[in-house]
Amino acid sequence: MAIIHTFLLHLLLLPLVTASTSIHDLLKTKGLPPGLFPKRIVKSYELNQHGLLQVYLEKPCLTKFETRVFYDHVVRANLSYGSLTGVVGLSQEELFLWLPVKDIIVYDPSSGLILFDIGVAYKQMPLSLFEDPPLCHAQRRWKDGSPRKGLGFQIQR
Repeated sequence: MAIIHTFLLHLLLLPLVTASTSIHDLLKTKGLPPGLFPKRIVKSYELNQHGLLQVYLEKPCLTKFETRVFYDHVVRANLSYGSLTGVVGLSQEELFLWLPVKDIIVYDPSSGLILFDIGVAYKQMPLSLFEDPPLCHAQRRWKDGSPRKGLGFQIQR
């Protein structure tokens, strides 16, 4: 009996890997726009039964919505319907500072707005910015060709 109990407990604690569903499809089923994660660079993701989402990218990268956004190798968050909370591995540039994104929430899809909690402020943006997954560029270079490696991408937590 103890062996069966241990086996069942072990199964419950294993992450649920959903290889057949893309991260973009998963986000849609959870009331979030599919464009929160870049296309072509997401290798895989894990979602456990407690809602812990871990998204694995091929490499850290930059993209732009209204401002520049940096994705680390791994982005973690608690996923529930309409929200990613406790986000780790995602930063947004605001006024020349790189600030960690803490939460991403869609309170009311009919409002057409998504809320980003960047610690010092809340930023509302149109949901339409996140309809399509963006292309993400290598961390080392941005459109102006300037090197960005080592210029404040590592956020102290």
